[in-house]
Amino acid sequence: MEGSDSLKKSLSWLHGVINGKIGHGLEVIILQGLRVIHAEKGFMRFDFVVPNVVSDVHGNWSFGALASLLDIIGIVTIYSFANRVISTVDFNVSYYSTIKIQEHVEIESKVNANRGKLMHVVVEVRRKGNGEVIAEGKLWMASNKLTFAQCF
Repeated sequence: MEGSDSLKKSLSWLHGVINGKIGHGLEVIILQGLRVIHAEKGFMRFDFVVPNVVSDVHGNWSFGALASLLDIIGIVTIYSFANRVISTVDFNVSYYSTIKIQEHVEIESKVNANRGKLMHVVVEVRRKGNGEVIAEGKLWMASNKLTFAQCF
């Protein structure tokens, strides 16, 4: 893990959310079992086994839970880059395939554009093993001068 103050803060915030110390119960459920594999400023890779609690009626990963995970990971990745709290202003998700609960996926996020207060991040979810793309989230986010500590 490459070290920078904003990266350390973003990972600390993420671990606080995963452990239920920050945020709401929904995030804890959605992120249950998420593991950081690699993190550097503006780029992160995660390992994830889709938990039972995010299942739809057919035993697939719920589209809503997947979209929430994409948004949260996008926020954390941009914070690692900008050291600022951001708000999602445009969120586009493409779903290419379904995935069953208890399947293993890899998640990769990268800041692709920095326009000052407006930043773009892409979060991609791939099936572990064959690399099939399951979903891709493209998020434009606007930053302000607040830090996570000032919000919570």
